[in-house]
Amino acid sequence: MSLLTRRELIQTGLGGLALLALGRCAPPGTASGPFDDPGYTYRALTGGDRELVAAVGAAMLAGALPADAAAHDVAMVQVVRGVDVAIDGLPPNVQYEIGQLFGLLRFPPTRAFAAGIWSSWESAGANAVSDFLTRWRFSNIELFRSGYQALHQLVMASWYGNTASWARVGYPGPPAV
Repeated sequence: MSLLTRRELIQTGLGGLALLALGRCAPPGTASGPFDDPGYTYRALTGGDRELVAAVGAAMLAGALPADAAAHDVAMVQVVRGVDVAIDGLPPNVQYEIGQLFGLLRFPPTRAFAAGIWSSWESAGANAVSDFLTRWRFSNIELFRSGYQALHQLVMASWYGNTASWARVGYPGPPAV
């Protein structure tokens, strides 16, 4: 792997800054369907963020989620709610950075440019979302790799921290004290 020159480092930094600034201009978006429910009050995720988390979560957790359609939908609601709880518990500066990432991925021009997703997250195909995640995971651009890691950690903590997932991985739960 070659080292970046000073000029390339500055250009990459400025490009990333411009992308994040543009993504921050994104309107919050509104949710529809299972993530706009009276049973839970979202504290950190906007409607558009919920659709993003659902699409990314479904791709990252493919094979770990229940195969039954109804159980799958319930599990996805739990994943989205878990991400909301996780973000709400983070320090304000980290919440701000996650907000920038979600804004970047929610705003159609920056979503298309940075993620290669031309449609809304709700209508994005599973293969397109998986391809986007793979590109970001192995990108030469540290900003994209960091974005992937943030999404990955939030989704995995949400799902595997949920007692509903424990039986699928053979975890009996914490020992009784």
